[in-house]
Amino acid sequence: MISREELAADEKRKQDKALGALAGLAIGDAFGDAGRVPENHLTYGMMTDFAPGKTWSTDDTEFALFTAVMLIEHRGDPSVADFEEGWKKYIMSQDDFPRGGASEREAVSNLKKGLHAPQTGIYNAYAMSDGAAMRIAPVGIVCAGDPERAAQLAFRDAQVSHSGDGVWAAQAVAAGVSAAMADGTDDEILEQALRVIPSDTWLRYSLEQTRELADKNHRDFFRCWMELHDLLRCEYKAASAEAVAAAFGILLLAKGNFRLGCFLGGNFGRDADTITAIVGAILGARGGAESIPGEWIQRTARPSGTCLQFTAKLTIAETARRLGELIVV
Repeated sequence: MISREELAADEKRKQDKALGALAGLAIGDAFGDAGRVPENHLTYGMMTDFAPGKTWSTDDTEFALFTAVMLIEHRGDPSVADFEEGWKKYIMSQDDFPRGGASEREAVSNLKKGLHAPQTGIYNAYAMSDGAAMRIAPVGIVCAGDPERAAQLAFRDAQVSHSGDGVWAAQAVAAGVSAAMADGTDDEILEQALRVIPSDTWLRYSLEQTRELADKNHRDFFRCWMELHDLLRCEYKAASAEAVAAAFGILLLAKGNFRLGCFLGGNFGRDADTITAIVGAILGARGGAESIPGEWIQRTARPSGTCLQFTAKLTIAETARRLGELIVV
């Protein structure tokens, strides 16, 4: 891994990586969502590229843009109270947010009751979901090369809507993106993710089982694919211990190839949009925008506002540029 200081001093490189991470998340979100559309299954069987027609964003991209806006508005250091106020300004101002996750809906309900974090996340039936992990990549961008700081900021963000595995999953993804921004290898990225997860948790167990399976089979997609599904599947497909562990498993199988990571994640089934959004963010952070097909970046350049209306006024490129500006020593 390179140092934060080295990355911060290289303006072109840090901006390319910031765009790679945020665009990678948006691409993964859209690719994974399209991959589970029945019509696409019927037509293609599996997705290797975007199908003709409109590309849309889901709650993964749009909540990630919410986190990005919080970081930009508060110069990379928002407090828990800042995040709560942001929820009220950007999310609760809507009558509804279509396709929003159950964990986020319950957080809104708790905020409307007058509760504050961490109770808004603790008193939440979906507190273990991947809803915080899906939105947290911008924290890893801003905290490039500083996984410990990334985990701290992720904790502030995640506890508004999550607790337990849901918070640790967000911290793990933020730390992973932070390491990827600093050119971390697959193993270094996974190690940083594991460091923030308590040893006696379901999420930690799932991640360690995933790594063991991948290593036992030489990280060979054909030898791991079906067994990985069987190993992780649970009743609730958006549980962090399934979806986030699957994302890190796919990271190991993709071996640094962004297109392959999207192919594997997008065709994973289950919570494919979130899984591929996480994979895309990590691989995009490591390889930068230059490692991503340019036409894919263009296809997902403007969020559709499907879930959070304010995001339709944003662009991925400009938001990533402003996040990149926060990578300073």
